[in-house]
Amino acid sequence: MDITHSSPDLTLAAVDLGATSGRVILGGVTDGVLRMKPVARFANVPQLLGESMHWNIQSLFADLSTGLREAILSSPGLTSIGIDSWAVDYGLLRDGVLLGIPHHYRDGRNLRGVELVHEHVAPDELFAHNGLQHLDFNTVFQFAVEAESGFLDLADRALLIPDLIAFWLTGQMSTELTNASTTGLLSVRDGDWELALMERLGLPSDLLPGLVSPGEPIGELSAPVTARLGASEPIQVTAVGSHDTASAVVAVPMEGQNCAFISSGTWSLVGLEIDAPVVTEEARQANFTNEGGVDGTIRFLKNVSGLWLLSESMRQWEHDATDAQRSSDLETLLAEAAAIEAPVAVFDPSDDRFTPPGDMPTRIRDWCREHGVEPPHTRAEVVRSILESLAAAYAKTLAAAEKLTGRSVETIHIVGGGSQNTLLCQLTANHSGLRVLAGPVEATAIGNLLVQARAAGQVDENSSLSDLRQIVRASFPVTEYLPG
Repeated sequence: MDITHSSPDLTLAAVDLGATSGRVILGGVTDGVLRMKPVARFANVPQLLGESMHWNIQSLFADLSTGLREAILSSPGLTSIGIDSWAVDYGLLRDGVLLGIPHHYRDGRNLRGVELVHEHVAPDELFAHNGLQHLDFNTVFQFAVEAESGFLDLADRALLIPDLIAFWLTGQMSTELTNASTTGLLSVRDGDWELALMERLGLPSDLLPGLVSPGEPIGELSAPVTARLGASEPIQVTAVGSHDTASAVVAVPMEGQNCAFISSGTWSLVGLEIDAPVVTEEARQANFTNEGGVDGTIRFLKNVSGLWLLSESMRQWEHDATDAQRSSDLETLLAEAAAIEAPVAVFDPSDDRFTPPGDMPTRIRDWCREHGVEPPHTRAEVVRSILESLAAAYAKTLAAAEKLTGRSVETIHIVGGGSQNTLLCQLTANHSGLRVLAGPVEATAIGNLLVQARAAGQVDENSSLSDLRQIVRASFPVTEYLPG
């Protein structure tokens, strides 16, 4: 792991909540180098309640609070906390009280939401408003289901997950801009709420609170929270790129415009950083998205299924295994997969059947049979098939991004957990024919901390994204892969 465990100035804390796990990491910039120290890691396990899938938000908040107590104990001089998480999901509140348990974006209710929204606004018009890739779980579709059920009538506020956590810490309600851009209710033209669109969909115009940008203060810890966390005085909560991909892209150590990024984890976010949105019909048909980035940039990207396919396959095999088989771990399977010389099946990892949790190996074989492709048989073949398919999808997505933007990509940066998967990185180089630079692993936490560091004066307040990325290059190694 690319983390240094000691520094005299670890005065910033990143709360980084992923779809499968969370972490609290201390950090600080000294002499142009970012130093980090992990203080807490915890699981984020969804709950299936009846037929509905939810986030265990109470447990998640308890775990991150424990992590913040550890951070304060380790660094009594802590001055700032930044929060990021996955996108689109939210909590509904009335008079500051949470109503119900937030739904998981993989919940089956979302298809009904798509129908409801498209009854009022056609897909091409919706894209003209928000510039977003069509994903069944975008917040606008989830809100439509809440409205039809009448549950939305009970709420006076909706807070996206990082904003909900910030509210519980500070008592202040706001919506951070990069995450707001994933809701489907933010204008791709002027970066403000689409009030007329919300009215057409029967959504309250004041449901989502006002916007804050990365680097702006949200508020200080409330007095009760300050006491519970063991802080000697209130600590500032600072807005960062609260959509985890927005923070991760800050930490992509790219130089110049001929670079692409892949933020690789549960999902793979594949795309380019650009200055202005691309809202052509060609971009919509290719299902690309224009999401807000730090410092007013646009993340022009596409969601491609990621290591979720691999983790769900491992979970299924663990469930089905005998005691003797359970000794087989991912590292062993990756080595066996790398040794396979014969061609394996390449499938479409973005097929909707791979979105819900379940038996991925069987679904992959079913896809192959339906499309006249020889399916993988052994576990190692399934692993190789998943990684080949992801790499092929990355290459295809980046080729489309080049065409849609007029950019020419020479280097692909892979950050996040997938940057540790040497086989995936090499296959990405092979399929794309481009140089791949892998790392850093903890890109989301790094980007979170760098935005805080700039706001706190640890780096010059006028530092550009290029300046912040120079700190990344000075602080963390990368591994190069060339097409083979």
